[in-house]
Amino acid sequence: MIGIIGAMDKETDGFIEIMQNPHERIISSVKFTSGKIYGKDCVVAKCGIGKVNAAVCAQTMILEYNPDRIINSGIAGSTSDKTHIGSVVIANNVIQHDFDTTMLGDESATLFLPDNTSIKYIPCDNKLCNELEQTCSDLGDIDFIIGTVATGDQFIGTRESRFDINKSFGAIACEMEGGSIGQVCYINKIPFCILRSISDDSTSDDSAEVEYNTFAKSAAEKAIEIITAYIKRISQ
Repeated sequence: MIGIIGAMDKETDGFIEIMQNPHERIISSVKFTSGKIYGKDCVVAKCGIGKVNAAVCAQTMILEYNPDRIINSGIAGSTSDKTHIGSVVIANNVIQHDFDTTMLGDESATLFLPDNTSIKYIPCDNKLCNELEQTCSDLGDIDFIIGTVATGDQFIGTRESRFDINKSFGAIACEMEGGSIGQVCYINKIPFCILRSISDDSTSDDSAEVEYNTFAKSAAEKAIEIITAYIKRISQ
């Protein structure tokens, strides 16, 4: 079963609309819709915005549906001059840019896991990343890039803040859920990846808020288009 998580309706509705025999369950206030997309068993969930909501959703999905992979779909803001509105970002690793215990002598963004290990960059599944990359190539006319996606409980709206994230962590995009979904999947040893379309540009003269409100819907639809094409591709 493929698990798909998005934060908002615009990031998940497109999957549910094409799902055959959908079945809804609400668990921990999250609506999970399971069924088949192009013959593949899938479960789709709208987690809500932010890291805690995303983590609750991911852990519940793993315990209740046992997916063999999880994809985080949606939109993101650019933190690099290599990503622009309409660009597609496929994560090869994720980092939580707002996790900070440097005052205790730790490296910035280091996470401390239940098994007493620590990690900074959480790796995405290489095979899943490659399959999504191949799907983008097959579709053609998709401007996509692979790299680090940074997650934090903040809407990053200024050029300075965005480029600081890029300088500090090498991130090419920022958002508010993927890093926590990645952490949950890493702890549970579930392959995961993030595919997001850029809705607001770090180099634009327009405000991030204006761009987000203008391009969020079309950016979310592009991510859905690619992931549904990926599902169709692997079901053949």
